[in-house]
Amino acid sequence: MFITRRNVLKLSGLTAVIVALLPRVAFAARNALRTVRTGVQPGNKTRLVIETSSRPSYSLSYPSNQLVVTLANTAANAQLSPAMASGTLITAITQIQSGDKLQIVADLAKPIDEIPRDNIMLLNPNGDNEYRLVLDFVAGSGARTATTTATTATAAPAKKSAPSRKYVVVIDAGHGGKDPGCIGKGGTQEKTVVLSVAKKLKNKLDAAGFQTYLTRSNDTYLKLAHRASIGEKKHADLFLSLHANANPRRSMQGFSIYTLSEKASDEEAAKLADAENAADKIDVSGFEQFDKDIRIALSSLQQHAVAAMSVEYANGCASAFKRAKITQQPGPDVRHAPFAVLRSTVPGALIELGHLSNAAEEKLLKSSAHQDKLVAAIVKSVQGYNFDV
Repeated sequence: MFITRRNVLKLSGLTAVIVALLPRVAFAARNALRTVRTGVQPGNKTRLVIETSSRPSYSLSYPSNQLVVTLANTAANAQLSPAMASGTLITAITQIQSGDKLQIVADLAKPIDEIPRDNIMLLNPNGDNEYRLVLDFVAGSGARTATTTATTATAAPAKKSAPSRKYVVVIDAGHGGKDPGCIGKGGTQEKTVVLSVAKKLKNKLDAAGFQTYLTRSNDTYLKLAHRASIGEKKHADLFLSLHANANPRRSMQGFSIYTLSEKASDEEAAKLADAENAADKIDVSGFEQFDKDIRIALSSLQQHAVAAMSVEYANGCASAFKRAKITQQPGPDVRHAPFAVLRSTVPGALIELGHLSNAAEEKLLKSSAHQDKLVAAIVKSVQGYNFDV
């Protein structure tokens, strides 16, 4: 039986649930935990459903005989009593608040392997329910599961096991050919800067054990549809589109990171998407059919998971940039807008490396040393991304 909010009160004889909460911490959470429930699905799968007030940014880890779901910027729910169905692998559920992160720790009767992407769904509100992260899994060997030592405060993060294959990253150097992108006061063209960074990034990621492809390796113009399709054809695990920004305010500087959304997160994000998407106005033939296909993809449940994975990567990338002490454009760490180049079933982000309209940053973006610094930060963000979520 699958548990819903309607039949929670009808359940009896359920496994005891442990709720361990730290004292309330002072932070302004954008998300709140609503319900946690378990159920049994066909094929003897255990289902774990975590319902939140907003779309969650999450990661999974696998300590010994546990599944840990970490929700970013989420507040615990002290009044919550998880609804536990009989016959599942989950024996107890614990909430642990650690700063602005909430860990949902599920104790398991048997070990499990890492949950395949196909068994993870992120569902939008549908009337009776809010956002739901749905995880389906079965007992496994646990051979790829890392063991961690738990404390009373939090579980130590699981150590990542070596990947069974090379993860595929497609690097898109924006603009090119007859489309120079934005041009700095000193004459620096966006297409030249981002191609240089893309080539350096490919070399570093290849050396780090990833399989990488460039959408363009020379000064070539590509339609946005074709760029996105390369990620699909290469069966990419991650798609990174590199750009440099321009702003009417010459004092504006810093990196910014964007993920795909049908609605822009703010006016500036909307204007930037319009500017980047305008590249196809140079040669728009053939884009209409692609857009139709993508609208179908955007309506699928899979696309919701892709959106969540994209945000997860983008948050990690912003953190890597800040740790490297690279100047950030004022505003949120991650913004969202309808970028055509990100319209695919591959998780991805559009990275604005800096502002060519700022004289000082134009000089930085031209310099090999600063490009190396940008590349190092992106490499760390890719290495820290959980490709198996």
